Amino acid sequence: MVIGPNGEQMGVKKLQDALTLANYAGLDLVLMNSNPENAVGKIMDYNKYRYEKNKKQKEALKKQRENNKSIKEYQLSTTIDIGDFNTRKKNALEYLVKGHKIKATIRFKGRQMARTELGKEVLLRFASELSDVADIESTPSLEGKTMTMLLVPKK
Repeated sequence: MVIGPNGEQMGVKKLQDALTLANYAGLDLVLMNSNPENAVGKIMDYNKYRYEKNKKQKEALKKQRENNKSIKEYQLSTTIDIGDFNTRKKNALEYLVKGHKIKATIRFKGRQMARTELGKEVLLRFASELSDVADIESTPSLEGKTMTMLLVPKK
């Protein structure tokens, strides 16, 4: 079965006849269906077909990457220094601008469990520093020895 360059069906032809038609039109004969009983060949510009196929694949991959925004985790501590805090804030800001979610965690050790409000203050300060590009999805919550908070980029 041969399909013409404009999509019209030209009927069942022998291979040599189909190649002659394609050569006469200045195009290529592309095998669309490799089933031996009812093979389908289309007369088209193969380079253009391959280019558009690759373009569609790249576009699908791009959309897939957009949907797979991941969660980046930043570990803070109740006794974090201002330099470390600013470094984590700067890195988190870059990821929020890219569209990723940020999970800020504080892990309490030993006697720090008695003063969990210090960890909550650090997490809320982290959120307030990033408030111009991020919203709080889940407020700081304590689960065992870990306090977590989730930040999402603003729309």
